[in-house]
Amino acid sequence: MNTEIKSPQSFHGLKPNCLSFSEVLAQSFAVIAPTTVPASNIGLIVALSGNGTWLSFVIGLMGLLLVSININQFASRSASPGSLYSYITKGLGATAGVICGWSLVLAYLFTGMSVLCGFANFFGIFISHLGIHPSSITLLAIGAGISWYAAYKDIQLSAVAMLWLEVVSLVLIIILCLIIWAHKGFAVDMSQLTLSGVNPGNIATGLVLVMFGFSGFESATSLGDEAKKPLRTIPKAVMGSVILAGLFFVSTTYIEVLGFSGTGVSITETEEPLAFLSQQVGVGFLGELVGLGALFSFFACILGSVNPAARVAFLMARHGLFHASLGNAHAENRTPHVAVTMCSFLTFLVPAIMSFFHIKLFECMGYLGAICSYGFLTVYILISVAAPVYLHKINKLRLIDIVFSMLAVGLMMIPILGSVGIPSSNLFPVPEAPYNLFPYLFLIYLVTSCSWFLIKKQRSPHLVAGMQQRVDEIHASFAERNNY
Repeated sequence: MNTEIKSPQSFHGLKPNCLSFSEVLAQSFAVIAPTTVPASNIGLIVALSGNGTWLSFVIGLMGLLLVSININQFASRSASPGSLYSYITKGLGATAGVICGWSLVLAYLFTGMSVLCGFANFFGIFISHLGIHPSSITLLAIGAGISWYAAYKDIQLSAVAMLWLEVVSLVLIIILCLIIWAHKGFAVDMSQLTLSGVNPGNIATGLVLVMFGFSGFESATSLGDEAKKPLRTIPKAVMGSVILAGLFFVSTTYIEVLGFSGTGVSITETEEPLAFLSQQVGVGFLGELVGLGALFSFFACILGSVNPAARVAFLMARHGLFHASLGNAHAENRTPHVAVTMCSFLTFLVPAIMSFFHIKLFECMGYLGAICSYGFLTVYILISVAAPVYLHKINKLRLIDIVFSMLAVGLMMIPILGSVGIPSSNLFPVPEAPYNLFPYLFLIYLVTSCSWFLIKKQRSPHLVAGMQQRVDEIHASFAERNNY
């Protein structure tokens, strides 16, 4: 008999079986923060892909669907707070798991830092109309403090807040886009459909930013203990978030590019494209509401980043990789409160230091966002390699699984190549400073963390065996009760 089980509360002490499918889906959707792309970032992608921007999103959707298939080879068989860290440890061993764990922590933290800067920037503009001009550090503290309280107090409170914040924002954008399209007579834009003026290099280069826009869709895998029926809800949330976000991106991109045609204004030079279009179609108030929704989406993404970062750190601490205190769960709230507090503080600290040195919030958002992408891409490649290895170990490997793995790795290499660049190449030019330095800073981070792990492993020979045993125990618990 194949019945779903409760999360193994005895392993971790977190609040079990409290999150519904919609709340688990909200976790992944919040980190993607789909509202922010059509509301503020779409012009950057159109500048690269032109009329082929919608196709870049389609290709990105296909690539991350392949990654989600590889993730779900694990998520349909096991669940834990460790997210992809525990999956990769199971598939490729402890060293690969540590690389994944450190990459995930950096990716989620820097995502939180980036969107915290976006939140502070949007919030500052919003309240400036009221004659209020607080400092950047004050705005950063407000965003980090509220998200810390929600994550510290109750994971269910966090999920419900993220769900409603994103739903309201998305509904407002969908309504506005339908009005814009109706204003254009529901026209079919042949210049987009025929890829007018677009070459393959445009599509490939735009795919770099598209992949970054999807980053974080896998964060629902960190809710293995708290999700109801985790072996069903988490795989559905992982794949569902990619599909929903992808369809949203493709449709809103098509309408926004169409909406700007004939206006005499370039979408690539407009920081708030939906606000501009709302004025063009006579519903400026709706554009203001969308801006407010984007502000909420930034906040939801902060919260959505702190939750998985804390849970990965929580499990790694329990495996002896971080200080033991980070592995404590709050007796009453049943949340990883120490890890949540540390992650929230770091999320605030780095942007605050950058702001103190008079780096603009918008620039901080770009720098921190670029760095976080390398962590996600590293993890997506590792999980795609780990999936067929793991399936081979349990005698479940099929030819199609190898194909999915190879295609996913290949598509993830495109944004990496675009991020590093090729000297003297027109297709993948080397990024301008300081972005050209970020891949190498991330590489230094990985080398340092791996070196630390190797030193720690030499001093504690039982460390690797203990890591593997704990991951195997979690997996065996789910496998035994689900007849895997």
